[in-house]
Amino acid sequence: MEDWFKLYTTKDYLEANIIKGMLEENQVKVALLNKQDSSYLAFGEIELYVPAQYKEIAIRLLNNALGN
Repeated sequence: MEDWFKLYTTKDYLEANIIKGMLEENQVKVALLNKQDSSYLAFGEIELYVPAQYKEIAIRLLNNALGN
């Protein structure tokens, strides 16, 4: 099994999916781990993970997308 790197954490499901789509368009595998409570979406977060081998490119793409 590949080692995974936690790239990003958010409370916004839409934001997580937009970032996931952007990474996948650039051939970076992404796994979403939704830790939000199903009844109270204000509790918990959504984590985006990428394989460790894609860490540097994923960070660069994310920073470009977020304007950092």
